[in-house]
Amino acid sequence: MATHAKITSIDALEAFRASLIVFLNKAHSSLDQAGDEIRRTRGWIQHDQRMYWENEARRRAVTLAQVEQELMSARMTKALDNLAAQQLAVHKAKRVLEEAQEKVRKIKVWIRDFDGLVGPMVKGLSSLRGYLDHDLPQGIAWLTEVEKLMESYTEAPATAAPAAAGVAPGGEIPAEEPMPAQPL
Repeated sequence: MATHAKITSIDALEAFRASLIVFLNKAHSSLDQAGDEIRRTRGWIQHDQRMYWENEARRRAVTLAQVEQELMSARMTKALDNLAAQQLAVHKAKRVLEEAQEKVRKIKVWIRDFDGLVGPMVKGLSSLRGYLDHDLPQGIAWLTEVEKLMESYTEAPATAAPAAAGVAPGGEIPAEEPMPAQPL
């Protein structure tokens, strides 16, 4: 793995850091929306849908009782022409009641299993939130420090560079001891 980077533009570092900040804000917003959606879905299943289908099952049970009563009345009055229609209405009322009862059973299963099914995904969102809250801000801070370091390096006085290279400030090369001859 490389231990150094070739940076050709401080502006590119600044643009990258700015893009990371924008990404961080958008990612936080998206995670918040996902968490809100999970809570709304849980509430919708546990309260809205459960209440709706339980009420619907009660309403359909009352309708079935009324239709069965009408069928009983038709049998007692010996109204044979109306008897077939009443029996059909009873069968239909039983089917819609069974449908509502099945929905209530499914809703109860969803309520019981919701956290188990959604839990692994919520854990993934939590670990991503940890990354966004801890690691990414550290990376942004590190980029800021690198950017400052690079700016200070490029703004260093021009006289410092020749002195570091062994050239005196006036451009003269200081006298050195003669180098020993190299054996051939």
